[in-house]
Amino acid sequence: MKGNNMIRLFLSQPRVFFIFIFFLISQAKAGSLDVGVYYYPGWNKPGVNVWEPIKKYPEREPILGWYQDGDDNIIQKQLAWMEKYGVTYIAYDWYWDENTGVKNRTFAIDAYLRNSQATNIKFALLWANHTNTPKNSKEFDNIVNYWIDNYFKSSKYFTINGRPVVFVFSPQRLEMDGHKFNMDVPSLLKRARLLGNKKGLKDIYFVASTGYDKNNNLIYKYPPNSYDAVSAYNYHIGISNGSPQKDSYSYQELIAGYKYTWNKILSDSDLPYIIPVSSGWDRRPWGGSIPPEHDMSYGNPKEFGKMLSEAKEEIKLHQDKALNNIIICCWNEYGEGSYIEPSKKYGFKFLDEIQKNKNF
Repeated sequence: MKGNNMIRLFLSQPRVFFIFIFFLISQAKAGSLDVGVYYYPGWNKPGVNVWEPIKKYPEREPILGWYQDGDDNIIQKQLAWMEKYGVTYIAYDWYWDENTGVKNRTFAIDAYLRNSQATNIKFALLWANHTNTPKNSKEFDNIVNYWIDNYFKSSKYFTINGRPVVFVFSPQRLEMDGHKFNMDVPSLLKRARLLGNKKGLKDIYFVASTGYDKNNNLIYKYPPNSYDAVSAYNYHIGISNGSPQKDSYSYQELIAGYKYTWNKILSDSDLPYIIPVSSGWDRRPWGGSIPPEHDMSYGNPKEFGKMLSEAKEEIKLHQDKALNNIIICCWNEYGEGSYIEPSKKYGFKFLDEIQKNKNF
């Protein structure tokens, strides 16, 4: 009966009908923002006290303590927090070691796979391809087949239009490595997609990292028929007095550098853009940056929230290109000062800012 009354109301007052439809569309858009986090899986190296350099900066200690990747209790708590505060997928830094193959730094992703059934958080790979691999086409095939057999077939794998997403850390390095065995990037990525097709998958969706070369030129254009989108792990450029400089010397300069880069890519790239944001940069635990002033580029949660808000505004302005997708550097790059995981100093305040900004 109520349904019939609603139909009569819409027929008698078309304006009410259109307002109702607009409301439904706005609600659908409100929940459509994907928020990814890069995850550094370096906190478990047998025989190595990996946290020792970080302990000199006790404010960075995670609320979970100096944990080991691979602990089921740790990943369960991390996933619960991510889901509560609006993160939708994890992009794990993923390495293929030239000597041992994939058996290097997989503790974190293995723990995720064991504990992922109770969560809505998806996962993807950031291929950290700066390990002198692949050396030949056979090794390239081994890498891709490992992805297919161990990750892509999971219902938890993050996809775009049904296609499994792989972020490529260094497109320039992949180009150089491919040239060593006479294959260019379009041929390599086509080869990877065909390997997936043979095992029943849609084409792999490759996302190229953008960034600046040593001459401060932005690299963001790639050969046709190669990558499907662009993004970045992080940027280091700063804007001071309206002009680009090679490195930021404060978080405000870093935000300005990110905004400058977003605008350049969104206005001039032929490819979609997964907008990267960062909680900051301070590499002192790993030995420091050159110049050292660059290590002043860390932010507090409120400043990070401002960056998230400005990224969201860019998505509103460029919905055809921005894929309603933000990716954050990082969940736990403690050595580089890029972390949003709950810590002794800030508690859950970084995650609070994600929750505030996750909807349009």
